[in-house]
Amino acid sequence: MENNRNFFITIALSVLILTLWQVFYMNPRVEQQREAAKIEQQRVEEQKKAAEATNPGAATPAPAPGTIPNAPGGDAVTAAGRDQALAASKRVKIDTPSLEGSINLTGARLDDLKLKHYTETVDKNSPEIELLNPQALPTGYFAEIGFVGNDKTGAVPGSDTVWSVEGNPTLSPSTPVTLTYTNDKGLTFKRVFSVDANYMFTVTDTVQNSGASAVSLFNYGRVTRYDKPAVASTYVLHEGLIGVTGTEGLAEYKYAKIESEKQVTPGKSTDGWLGITDKYWAVTLVPTEKQPFQPRYAFFEDGRHRYQSDFLTDAINVDAGQSATVETEIFAGAKEVAKINAYEADRHIRQFNLVIDWGWFYFITKPMFWLIDTLYKFFGNFGLAILATTVIVKALFFPLANKSYASMANMKKVQPKMLEIREKYADDKMKQQQAMMELYKTEKINPLAGCWPVALQIPVFFSLYKVLYITIEMRHAPFFGWIQDLAAPDPTSIFNLFGLVPVTLPHMLMIGVWPLIMGVTMFLQMRMNPTPPDPTQAAIFTWMPVIFTFMMAGFPAGLVIYWAWNNTLSILQQGLIMKRQGAKIELWDNLVALFRKKPSPAE
Repeated sequence: MENNRNFFITIALSVLILTLWQVFYMNPRVEQQREAAKIEQQRVEEQKKAAEATNPGAATPAPAPGTIPNAPGGDAVTAAGRDQALAASKRVKIDTPSLEGSINLTGARLDDLKLKHYTETVDKNSPEIELLNPQALPTGYFAEIGFVGNDKTGAVPGSDTVWSVEGNPTLSPSTPVTLTYTNDKGLTFKRVFSVDANYMFTVTDTVQNSGASAVSLFNYGRVTRYDKPAVASTYVLHEGLIGVTGTEGLAEYKYAKIESEKQVTPGKSTDGWLGITDKYWAVTLVPTEKQPFQPRYAFFEDGRHRYQSDFLTDAINVDAGQSATVETEIFAGAKEVAKINAYEADRHIRQFNLVIDWGWFYFITKPMFWLIDTLYKFFGNFGLAILATTVIVKALFFPLANKSYASMANMKKVQPKMLEIREKYADDKMKQQQAMMELYKTEKINPLAGCWPVALQIPVFFSLYKVLYITIEMRHAPFFGWIQDLAAPDPTSIFNLFGLVPVTLPHMLMIGVWPLIMGVTMFLQMRMNPTPPDPTQAAIFTWMPVIFTFMMAGFPAGLVIYWAWNNTLSILQQGLIMKRQGAKIELWDNLVALFRKKPSPAE
């Protein structure tokens, strides 16, 4: 029984280490590579000397009735730069407490948007996040609302339509902007852009038919993106096309998947939303509830590769002398949890909270975020909130952990009897196992009780990692001292004497202060117990703190701080319980034995 238990524990620990290495070490490294590749791409683009740009307002072929006109797929500019691309067309300024940018009057397209409260790095003077960019740039990314008509309607607003500004030329929460366009068939289109103080735009289109006969036209919306993350997203987090529509509900298509499937057309819907999401940002469309619409997710390869989430409403009929109004909401901004939840509740947007990837274990992840966020409002520091969360979680699991540690203490007390059984039945493993089971039964000991304190940490560990990884609230959140971003790894390293030696180290050697603290606390916790008699198990217990120190070095600093603090609390808890149970605390003896010189065979 004892040998089998040791074997299974060894297998379980090995699998756990490999799994955690893949999920929590390799994936953050991929994220770092993605950011590095993006910076390198921007540097190369800035160094290019060619300055000629294609016309972003090039006309698109006339679409077939009832189909969305294709987004232009011309070549990107090279070194023209963002300012030159913006200057290529007339624009309406956007200025809100959270956003700045402009609306392109060619197509009435939302293609210039920066986030005022978010910068590219922890340096407050670093550039603001550029969420949307003109189509002519390699990073072209925009949201557009338009119409599809026919011979009776004449030309209707699309990608190449030049709108006129009526009145106020600046869009702010208190000043909507009105655009107008009249075609040769007597149709006048009036578009009103309004925006709240955060990230939600409302586009209200009114079609006035001054002609002699009724017309029928379709309303479309699309979010189009010409680039994608430099490194493929991990399975821990969804990045790509996303939406909630129809009976299918949530639809998620990573870039690689939509490249393979080309186009996905779910069933029609009367509510919901769709768009493109990044780790921290999203651009989504919320179609009007007045008209059923057909959602679609697509990848186009003609001209320039591009990704698109779009919708097309059923026909909108406008009688002669009458008008029709259709409204579309556009979310373009940071995926802040409180604001996302408020939009879902206040604007009745179906399951809008799913734009944040809480994962399969959302029932653990969301309460974990709520607890940390609530404590942050009290302490004013997310690091302190994580420490307080650890204490609360330990308190919740205290009865079970207490029982586990008590069982472990009892097992230590009967170790002499266990040794007697091993010696007595050294040649009969079957009788040895039976005697061990009888001893466990008599002494009321659970041999697996020691696994529970570790097992209980796994879902908490994963949910905390998920919260640190996906929620923008944790991005660039400082702790104290050198930790200026709890969502990033500890930037120090023992191998350059914590910055005293000016050398650049490879990522695997970035073993910072907090990973070392975590490793020491893990080492001390494991030395609270007697050294396992089995050599293999003893070797695993000896080297596990070292392995975890290297592995955890690439984790978010907030997660490492949590683990170190949790180990410290566990050591105190286990010591008190063992003392109360009358069991010997092996910590000091184990430390002395570890550093004591072993006698040579000759001695």
